[in-house]
Amino acid sequence: MTPASLTIVLPAYNEEARLGPSLDELFGYLRRHGELGRDGAPGAARLPDDVRVLVVDDGSTDGTADLVRARPELALRTPGGAPQLSLVAVPHGGKGAAVRAGMVAADSELTVFADADMATPPDQLPLLVEALRDHDLALGSRIQPDGSDMRRSQPGFRRHLGQAFHFLASVWAVGHVQDTQCGFKGFTREAAHDLFAQQRITSIVFDVELIYLARRRGYRIAIVPIRWSDKRGSRMHPGPRLGLRVAWDLFRTPFLHRRVTRKRP
Repeated sequence: MTPASLTIVLPAYNEEARLGPSLDELFGYLRRHGELGRDGAPGAARLPDDVRVLVVDDGSTDGTADLVRARPELALRTPGGAPQLSLVAVPHGGKGAAVRAGMVAADSELTVFADADMATPPDQLPLLVEALRDHDLALGSRIQPDGSDMRRSQPGFRRHLGQAFHFLASVWAVGHVQDTQCGFKGFTREAAHDLFAQQRITSIVFDVELIYLARRRGYRIAIVPIRWSDKRGSRMHPGPRLGLRVAWDLFRTPFLHRRVTRKRP
């Protein structure tokens, strides 16, 4: 049985230029999905009847929040049927802090966070929902079953930095999870509220922290291959300062949670 409610959390920092087209794409898909009927073909993955989109404005200094407030979907307040939009504004604290604010604010049965640029197209949402039928976490992965890697479309320097980071993360914290940084992850309500309540890292390493916590807590984790394309305009600018922050946060992740125990069945 498909869960009744889903919240899609979009963290956004100075995304005025990209967020409008992304919301058009997302709501266009959600409306088409609803008009075609969520039952779809026999055995096809479905979305819940009640879908909500929550944009978390991470202290933007441009018109990101105003853009969201001007959207017609913001005025819809009827549960079920048409997808709804809401906005949460928080002081600038980084992507990890923005995602945490959205995941804690959501009270749906399932919650997914996605990148505001829609690098993962919205038609991949049913894949996470399907995986969450019998898992607690569903982690989108840009690595395909045939071994191909969609991150090859990234600029060379970002790709090589990512490979080094994932090697270290796998050895130190996340084990077999090969793509920790894909910005497309789904959680059941129980897992989301438990893991994000314990989250301490707000840099881009927060994904590693969540996976580390989930493994320590004994949650069932699904790796879900998804379609993805690199979108220009990333807010991440590699440099010595970011490199030191990433290295420090990766190193301290296990020590922050050394007393975390396995959850009770």
